[in-house]
Amino acid sequence: MAMSTVTVQRRGRRAAASRDDVLAAALYRYLRGRRVDVQAIAAELGLGRTTIYRWFGSREGLIGEVLFLAAEPLLEAARKAARGRGGPALLETFDRFNRSLVDAPALRQFLEQERDAALRIITSSAGVLQPRIVARIAGLIEDEVRAGNYEPPVEPATLGYAIVRLAEAFLFNDAAAGIRGDVDRLREVEAAILGVVV
Repeated sequence: MAMSTVTVQRRGRRAAASRDDVLAAALYRYLRGRRVDVQAIAAELGLGRTTIYRWFGSREGLIGEVLFLAAEPLLEAARKAARGRGGPALLETFDRFNRSLVDAPALRQFLEQERDAALRIITSSAGVLQPRIVARIAGLIEDEVRAGNYEPPVEPATLGYAIVRLAEAFLFNDAAAGIRGDVDRLREVEAAILGVVV
């Protein structure tokens, strides 16, 4: 009598999800205008919420990472599309980036749904997002300085910080001053700070 081979599937826990899996799940929700719900993500990935909090510190820390992941390609696309070099190229890069942020449906929806939390996450120097964006903006300025195309009025790190804080006020924060969303005026002020004649 011939014996047949039977394949037996092992039961047990599936492989644990990673930090990157959590980021991907959160980014998926964010880009579709859905709330980034830590409990739902934990359940979906078979993780405990405490694991997610250990990796990201808080829900706001996770969302800060997600916002950076969503913003970074916009900044890269803005830099690639900018013409010229030196101050004018930086101004065009920052202007394109600012306009893409204003036009980003997921960011707009997040600001509408969770305004207070969104502003904290976007504008906190102690958070995840702002220091990374400042570093990227300063890096772009440093690239132009190293290439001999631009002489900044102050050190690149300070200039990068000023550009980011200015954009935060114009794009997200300052309804009282009547400037929220005014990307044309933001461009004029950025040009002045960069020393570019427009």
